[in-house]
Amino acid sequence: MKIVAFADVHDAFDNVTQVLRHETPFDVAIIAGDITTAGSPADAEYAVTCWRPLAPQLYAVAGNMDSPQIDRTLDRLGVSLNACCRRVGDVAFFGCSAAPISIGTPYEIPESELVARAERGLARADGAGQFVFVPHTPPFGVVDVLRSGAHVGSRLLAAFVERVQPVLVLCGHIHEARGQQRMGKSLVINCGPASHGHYAVVELSAGDCRAVLH
Repeated sequence: MKIVAFADVHDAFDNVTQVLRHETPFDVAIIAGDITTAGSPADAEYAVTCWRPLAPQLYAVAGNMDSPQIDRTLDRLGVSLNACCRRVGDVAFFGCSAAPISIGTPYEIPESELVARAERGLARADGAGQFVFVPHTPPFGVVDVLRSGAHVGSRLLAAFVERVQPVLVLCGHIHEARGQQRMGKSLVINCGPASHGHYAVVELSAGDCRAVLH
C-alpha cells in the first residue's frame, strides 16, 4: 500500500493538489491536520472537494489551527478519522483531531480527550491486520522538538502509541520537527509543513513500513 501524507497545509491547497497529481498511482492520501489557518468550514470543504477526485481514498483530521466546526465538516464529508476508523483492505486508519491546550489556538483540548478520541477509533479497528494512527500532535519524545531543543509532544499520546504499537503514526504540528523516528515497532512520521512543500510517501506492506520525506 502506498500512502501519501501531508500535515500543516495552512491554506496552501494547491501544494497538496500538485503532489497528488505527481505521486500517482497511490492508494491512500492522509491529511494530518491544519488544513487551514483559522479558516472556515467552507475553506476546508473546498480543499477536500479539490483533493478527493485525485485520491482513491482521502482521510483527514483537523489541527489546532482548524476548528471544531471544520472537524464536523470533515465528518459530514465522510473523510474524518477523528475518533473513528476507516478501513482499506486489512489496514485500519484512525486518529484524533486538535492539539493539547497550550497557547490559545482555535482547536485545543485536554490531552485526556485526545487519547479518548484515539481509543474510540482503536475500538472500531478491531480485527484489522495493521493500524495506522493519525493524530495532529506528535507523541512526546519523537519528531516533536522545537528549535530550542524542548520536546513538546503529547505524553499521553506517547503512552498510547507505546501500548498499541501501530505500524505507522502520521502527524505534524511542530513544523521544525519534520522527520521520522521509531517508537518501539511504530514508525512515527512528522510530515513537515505542506505549506512549504513538504510531504511523506510511505510504502506499507505486511511486516514492513518504509518512508521517504520530501
